[in-house]
Amino acid sequence: MTLTQLHYLITIAETKSLNKAAELLYVSQPSLTSAVKELEKELGITLFYRSGRGVTLTNDGMEFLLYAKQIYGQYEIVLEKYGKGGAYKKKFGVSTQHYSFAVKAFVELAKQFDMSRYEFAIRETKTAEVVSDVSTMRSEIGVLYLCDFNRKSMGKILRSAGLEFYHLIDCQAYVYIWKGHPLAGESAISFGQLKSYPCLAFEQGDNSSFYLAEEILSTNEYPQIIRANDRATMLNLMVGLNGYTLCSGIICEELNGSDYLAVPFADDEKNRNTIMEIGYVTRKNSILSRIGGMYVEELKHCLNK
Repeated sequence: MTLTQLHYLITIAETKSLNKAAELLYVSQPSLTSAVKELEKELGITLFYRSGRGVTLTNDGMEFLLYAKQIYGQYEIVLEKYGKGGAYKKKFGVSTQHYSFAVKAFVELAKQFDMSRYEFAIRETKTAEVVSDVSTMRSEIGVLYLCDFNRKSMGKILRSAGLEFYHLIDCQAYVYIWKGHPLAGESAISFGQLKSYPCLAFEQGDNSSFYLAEEILSTNEYPQIIRANDRATMLNLMVGLNGYTLCSGIICEELNGSDYLAVPFADDEKNRNTIMEIGYVTRKNSILSRIGGMYVEELKHCLNK
């Protein structure tokens, strides 16, 4: 087994085509096919199903791909640190729950690089997809939160996915509204005061669980609730419908604008506030790339502000 074979495997899996992979790798298709067959023979498994529409990974192939990405990813980290570099574009990806500070940190990171030489990606997405993206190494880092309510279940999910959680900051929940909201002048807002307004929550998919929610009090029964998929829509609903959401209260005005407020959430016996522990996840026992380490530092810088 060689690093070249692993590189070939990863590229074929990403493109789902031997022709496209051969073009990207600057090798002939017969050479590429031969390398894959040699690898399959050495491993004693079939990596791909081949058809007229392209190639797809077998179950064995999907499992082996995870190990291949880990090995080749660590090789790239070593090469980046000690090698003379090359013509290939270095990749870096982040998957995150809907946090403007995570995007701000990504922006500050990207400013430090020549984007013609790098391929960066940031994915604001569902909690389960943050876990999946990092587990499958689609993204190097994931950003999400834990609290007393979800900690046990999320811990089990992270362990099953082979991920490790690292603490960044603790904060209590706030009511996030626009500055023209009827409750905008309050020093604190209780759950009872919010009954007349729609609660806004991020959609978590068909198989969603209360433990995957990005907001606290996800098990409460709300008189009005609207689910959205992205942060921009959420902000529009705040203005158009006087909606609100219960969040960390960490606002990046540079990206979200100055038309929104985070007001402390006044809890009661039935609706308790909670400490939200925001952090990042990586694959267990993996070494952060130089870019990954820089992104974590940008996260800390944004949060410390």
